[in-house]
Amino acid sequence: MSGVATGKKKQQLVAGSIGNVLEWYDFAVYGFLAPFMGPLFFPDDNTVVALIKTYGIFAAGYFMRPIGGILFGHIGDRIGRKQALQWSISMMAIPTVIVGLLPTHEQIGVWAAVLLVGLRMIQGVSVGGELIGSMAYLVETARPDRRGFAGSWSVFGGVAGILLGSAVVAVLELSLDEGAMASWGWRVPFISGLIIFFIGSWMRRTMEESEEFQAAATEGSENPFKVVMRDHLSRVLHASATIFLYGTSFYMLFVWMPTYLSDIVKPGIPHALEVNSIAMVLLLITIPVAGWVSDKVGRKNVLMPSILLLGIVAYPAFLGLDMGNENIDLLIMLGFAVLVGFIQGPVPVTMVDTFPVGVRYTAIAMSYNLTLAFFGGTAPLVCTWLIELTGDLASPAIYLSVLAAISAICLAVLKPDRGASY
Repeated sequence: MSGVATGKKKQQLVAGSIGNVLEWYDFAVYGFLAPFMGPLFFPDDNTVVALIKTYGIFAAGYFMRPIGGILFGHIGDRIGRKQALQWSISMMAIPTVIVGLLPTHEQIGVWAAVLLVGLRMIQGVSVGGELIGSMAYLVETARPDRRGFAGSWSVFGGVAGILLGSAVVAVLELSLDEGAMASWGWRVPFISGLIIFFIGSWMRRTMEESEEFQAAATEGSENPFKVVMRDHLSRVLHASATIFLYGTSFYMLFVWMPTYLSDIVKPGIPHALEVNSIAMVLLLITIPVAGWVSDKVGRKNVLMPSILLLGIVAYPAFLGLDMGNENIDLLIMLGFAVLVGFIQGPVPVTMVDTFPVGVRYTAIAMSYNLTLAFFGGTAPLVCTWLIELTGDLASPAIYLSVLAAISAICLAVLKPDRGASY
């Protein structure tokens, strides 16, 4: 029986996290392909201005996340985690493929940008529910002494998707010249997302509903959004501030960074995506390790030193990156991978244990998506703008350090829900 139970737990881990592979594969591919897509959808003589416009659309998808969080939070808290996860993966797949088929500005003018914005907003709604549902489902279906490890696999799936996106774009750039990439190569990663969708949809049909959710008997109860706004709003805002660094550091250091190292730093390094991919492999390994360690020593004992250390080393590390030496850049990125991994691994279980099960999906979605909308999704845009404003290539590190200070203070006073512990 134990073997059957173990096999079922593994299946739950894979089914619960695989949707994040598709969700974050697409969002990452868009970030990595910004230098190619910018001139096609937002033609401008100034490369930096075109990038800012392209990253603005990247951010637009994130501003829809709170709406997606409320929508899927209602489904997840009233109908079930399984149903919400099945719907969210479908809602992401169709726009992903359509993005890969869009005509460009040269073909239909401004309507190309309008269509791209619309599709990114639909995707933002979907993303607003996917990772949250994965967090709740994986932690709720785990053994009590494995909740941190199980929850970390929701983030693992997201990072795996981004790593996959990075690898696909890197292979394309190695295989195609710049003309082919701009002509049709950029479309391939978006259309290829269909493969992940078919696998994920098939696996999620076999998922079993969370027993913790079923025990709460929330279906037919009061609207979870109203309950959260009435009884848990201060806790939502507190949790949101606690993950400011979590929400920003990843997008700055692993989604925006390839563009920074290749297009902004002068001279740029020739293999920025490869450096990014190697660092993300270490990040991928570190995340479940950090979740496992948090089960042993406590969530705050893993999160606090990691947050503080990242805030301290950010500026000198950026000065090192600005030298444009590929070997130094790789070492620095590997260091970032370890620190960010130890921040990301324990966050899912920390968020889940902050809220009661009856409104958990909605409350996490609101707090998480507020942070990702205003800090995570805007990170590439803000970083590019800061450099343009100040002329200091390391200025984004100051932004990172300020967010680290806020997150550390909020984490120090964050309290778990009754019956849980950090």
